[in-house]
Amino acid sequence: MITDIIAQLRTTDLASSIDFYTTRLGFALEFQYRDFYAAVRAGDHVIHLKLVEAADPSIAFVDHGDHFHLYIGTDDIVAAAERLRLNGVRLEREVHVTLWETREFVIKDDQGHTLYFGQPL
Repeated sequence: MITDIIAQLRTTDLASSIDFYTTRLGFALEFQYRDFYAAVRAGDHVIHLKLVEAADPSIAFVDHGDHFHLYIGTDDIVAAAERLRLNGVRLEREVHVTLWETREFVIKDDQGHTLYFGQPL
């Protein structure tokens, strides 16, 4: 039985990424292993952060193809967008209604990973 699925994002600055996810997005630091690996938690959901020497090559691919690195569900999309704005996060795309019947907005993390936030209509 599957109990968890955990995404891993690569970062060239682990301290900056931990700060972004905890201070700006409101996640909690789950653990940090030395200076090269950490995890942040939002409720039952965990994201691992791994220190690497070069920028994540998937960032350009995701940007070019209009893809995302993470899709984060929320029960109040407007409040989530406002909270992030107040925390200094710039929305790449404002709250909008999609053809697949969700309301979404888009941000970038400190490394350039694309994060979509969404709520079903």
